[in-house]
Amino acid sequence: MRVIAGIYKGHKLEAVPGKTTRPTSDKVKEAVFQALGPFFEGGRCLDLFAGSGALGIEALSRGMNQGIFVDKHPKAIHTIHKNLQALKLDDHAEVFRTDSFRAMNAAFKRGLTFDLILLDPPYQKVSYGKVLDLIDDFQLLNTDGLIYCEHDAFEQLPAESGRFSIAKQANYNDTTGITIYQNTKGAV
Repeated sequence: MRVIAGIYKGHKLEAVPGKTTRPTSDKVKEAVFQALGPFFEGGRCLDLFAGSGALGIEALSRGMNQGIFVDKHPKAIHTIHKNLQALKLDDHAEVFRTDSFRAMNAAFKRGLTFDLILLDPPYQKVSYGKVLDLIDDFQLLNTDGLIYCEHDAFEQLPAESGRFSIAKQANYNDTTGITIYQNTKGAV
């Protein structure tokens, strides 16, 4: 696993030990970030279900100013910290060991909003509908902000959810589908 582009291009990233996480392949990551940007002029990203933190780190490498990384597994949190420290990104990141719903509630209470939200939960284990509803209810996504959803290739996500509509949808192999939503309707 490595950073694909940006300031940290080519740097290797640690994977979470064991088989509890499924890292996004470099090929899928490259295709996804080409669709998302491919580069950003600042902004804040939220990497829920962060695993190793590879997606959020890729966003930071490509120009995001700040990343918030969330995972509930201790091995994942340890790996995220190692990857951030190796790239000297500690000053640009916050890492929280909690579940996604508590993290979104905490972000809401802090008044945080995001330009990019990365969702890569274990396939078939999390309801995208519930997560998208909370992002919408808490108004966590800025106008024109993007939500990246990685899911099982056979899982169909809704065409719209609250203020979000699909900007891109594709399957990258027999197992990986991606759906990118954009907030085109702004705040309530």
